[in-house]
Amino acid sequence: MIRLFNHYLSLRVLLLTLVEALVLFQSMVLGFEVRLMEQSGPLPVVQAGLFTAVMLLMMTGLGLYEAQNEPFRVTMQRLGVAYGLSLVVMTAVFYLFPATYVGRGVFAVTSVFAVAGVLLLRVMLFRVSDIGLPKRRVLVLGNGPEAEDIIRFLHEAGRGRTVQYAGVYPVVAERVMPDGERRFDHAHLLRTTRELRVSEIVLAVRERRGGVLPLRQLLDCKLRGIRVMDITSFYERELGVLKIDNLRASWLIFSSGFDQGLFRDMIKRSFDVAVSLVLLGLTLPVLLLAMLAIFFESGLPVFYRQERVGQGGVPFTILKLRTMVQDAEKDGRPRWAGANDTRITAVGRFLRRSRIDELPQLINVLRGDMSFVGPRPERPFFVQHLLEDIPYYDVRHSVKPGVTGWSQVRYPYGASVDDSLAKLQYDLYYVKNHSLFLDLLILVDTVHVVLLGKGAR
Repeated sequence: MIRLFNHYLSLRVLLLTLVEALVLFQSMVLGFEVRLMEQSGPLPVVQAGLFTAVMLLMMTGLGLYEAQNEPFRVTMQRLGVAYGLSLVVMTAVFYLFPATYVGRGVFAVTSVFAVAGVLLLRVMLFRVSDIGLPKRRVLVLGNGPEAEDIIRFLHEAGRGRTVQYAGVYPVVAERVMPDGERRFDHAHLLRTTRELRVSEIVLAVRERRGGVLPLRQLLDCKLRGIRVMDITSFYERELGVLKIDNLRASWLIFSSGFDQGLFRDMIKRSFDVAVSLVLLGLTLPVLLLAMLAIFFESGLPVFYRQERVGQGGVPFTILKLRTMVQDAEKDGRPRWAGANDTRITAVGRFLRRSRIDELPQLINVLRGDMSFVGPRPERPFFVQHLLEDIPYYDVRHSVKPGVTGWSQVRYPYGASVDDSLAKLQYDLYYVKNHSLFLDLLILVDTVHVVLLGKGAR
C-alpha cells in the first residue's frame, strides 16, 4: 500500500494503471505510425491522451481494477465492453470537437494494439510475476477477539497476493503466574520477527495499560525497519474504514487528518459547482424524459422534497425525482426503503437502479446545501435514533453531505441501523482523509456503481 494525498492506494493497482496508461497512449501513436507511415506529421498527443483517459475511465467503471482474481474469460468480456463504451464516447468527442478526429483506419490499428497490449500485460502480471511481487508479512501481537479478527482477515481469499499472515505473538499468558500476574517474557520478540521474516507488526490489544505491551522490544523492531501499527490504522489502510469497535477518541484527536480550512473549502466548492454544471448540462435531456415518464405513470408531482440533516446538523430540503407512489408515508411514520418495497413504482425502480432519481440533487449542490462528494444525508427522524445507538455518528456532519460518497461506492444500500453503522465506518474514513484526489477517485468509482447497478434499491 502507498499513501497518496491522505488516501491509501494499492501499489499493485497503481503500477498496473500507470503501465496500462503507457500501453494505451503508445497504441494510438503506433496506430498513426503504422497507418500513416508514408506521411510526416506531429505526434497525436491530444488524441492519444484522450483515448487513454477514456479507456482508463471505462475500464475502471467496469471493475477491471477491482476484480483481479477473476477468470481470464471474464476479463476479456469486461475489456470488450469497456472498449465498446470508449468507442461510443470517442465518436461523440469527434463529433463535438472535429480537431480531435481520428480516421477509422488509424483507430482500428490502435484498437488492436490497445486490447492486445492490455490483455498481454494482465497475463504477465497476474499469471507470471506474482512470485516476484513484494508481499508484506504481518505479525499479529495480541490476544482475544481483536487478534482473531485480524487473523481471519489475513486468511481471506486473495489476501496472499499482497499481504501474508506471519504468525501471532500473545502478550498475555493464558494461565496466571505464581505471583498472580499474567505476563510473558518478551525478550525474544525481535528474534521471532527475524525468524518469521516479519515486515509489519499489528497491535491487536484492547487494553494497553499495566505494562501489557512490550514497548522496548517494539521500539527495537521499529528501529530495524519493521513497521508497527495499531489495529485501527491497519483497517484504515487495508479496508478504507475506521472500525467503530476499535476506535478511541484519543486516536481520532491525535492521528493525522480531519483537516479543515478556508482554502480547502474554496477548492472543494469550485469543484462542486464545476462538476454540477457540467453534469446538469449533459443529463438535462435524460432528466426531462424521466420527468415525463413519472408524470404519465403516476401524475404530479414529479419531484420529491424531503428534509435531511446537513453540515453541522442543520436541516435542509433535498430534491429528488419521485420514485414512490404518492403519499408513500401517509401514516406519517418514516421507514427505510426495503429490498422489494411495494411503494416503489415501475418507473421509480428503473430510476433508482440507474441513479437518475438523484440528478435533481445537483441543484442542492449549486445552492450550497450539499457537496458533490460526501456522506449521504439522512432524515432527522433516523439521525435522532442513530445518534443514540452509534458512537461518533455526529462526526459525519462535520462536512457537507454529498450526492455520492465513499460509503456509496464501497457498501451496498443501507436500510437499517446495522447498515448505518457499517456505512459510518466508511464515512469516518472520508471525513478524516477527504481531499480533491479522493473526490476524483469516488467519482470514477461512481461510474462503476452506476454501470453495474450496485447497491440500488
